[in-house]
Amino acid sequence: MSNYRFFVPLWKILKYKESLTLARAGLMQRNLDIMKKCKNYFLFVIVLSLFGCLSITEIEKYGQHYQKHNDYDSLNKVVELMKLEVDTSYVKTILGEPIDMGFDYRYLIDSVGPNGCSIGAVFHINDVGKIDQKWIDEICE
Repeated sequence: MSNYRFFVPLWKILKYKESLTLARAGLMQRNLDIMKKCKNYFLFVIVLSLFGCLSITEIEKYGQHYQKHNDYDSLNKVVELMKLEVDTSYVKTILGEPIDMGFDYRYLIDSVGPNGCSIGAVFHINDVGKIDQKWIDEICE
């Protein structure tokens, strides 16, 4: 019996190896192109997020103004803009340290109302630590 049927000509092996090398090179080039696109996209996302982080939101602007001046207008605007069901840490971040009554946070201004009581904002805290009510008015307690 002859071993010729198991014999593969050398030119076929070299041609197969060359085609594999070309295929690998094509895949590698494709992978490099994809990586370059991903890199460019990644850099684009980073730049956008940096610009996004640099901009200050409207509620933060009014919160910072309240912390500097303790004025009614900026506190009232924060109360309007503050959404319900936010965490108490967010309120502290915007307005600073509150008068913590345990069940609500209070922020006062340097004025008294017609009844002789302090004017301020109240953020009521529910059982899970979220704000469920908010208002600004005289606090007569």
